[in-house]
Amino acid sequence: MVLLLTAISGIAWTIVYIVSIRIGFQYKTYAMPIAALGLNIAWEWIYAVHGLANAPGPQAYINLVWALADVVILYTFFRYGRAELPSFVSRPAFIAWGVAVLGASVAVQLLFIREFGLVDMRAAKYSAFLQNLLMSGLFIAMFVARRGARGQSVAIGVAKWIGTLAPTLLLGAIQKSPFILGIGVLCSALDLTYIALLLWARTNPPALAAES
Repeated sequence: MVLLLTAISGIAWTIVYIVSIRIGFQYKTYAMPIAALGLNIAWEWIYAVHGLANAPGPQAYINLVWALADVVILYTFFRYGRAELPSFVSRPAFIAWGVAVLGASVAVQLLFIREFGLVDMRAAKYSAFLQNLLMSGLFIAMFVARRGARGQSVAIGVAKWIGTLAPTLLLGAIQKSPFILGIGVLCSALDLTYIALLLWARTNPPALAAES
């Protein structure tokens, strides 16, 4: 069961990243909010390197694949993201802001490690679920800010939901962590809301256009 749920999560999140990359280049935008992307890329590189250096296993290699994919998504953010902001934000300011978010994301991950350590991987688990919750909320915020589904995809929403649900069942329900179970349930609620918004946008483009 552990291997199955780990594989489901790995495949689902890989789909999130692949579709995000495709959409980023296709629509010349970024498909993942920068705050969530920054935390993800910091988490994945830290734990990929740690896992491969100390105890190589399936999750370490999955983390490495995700980390490499995140680099490409990050490129789409820096390449196309400036167009999403008001005109008074200069490109140097935009780049500085993106770099600052990445630096803060690394600092947050290191603070989790400083607080909880790496022995029982609590830092990895707790930070992963909290940033997952943040991402769920930011996807909804992205839908609202863009007044619709531009640069987004139902496939991303569904894959993210499944990719989070699998470790929620494993770590929260089977391994009995109330914290992870609770955060995972909140993620599911937000993810399903996001999916519903994307599906609604498909059949209600006039309503969205009227708000523009």
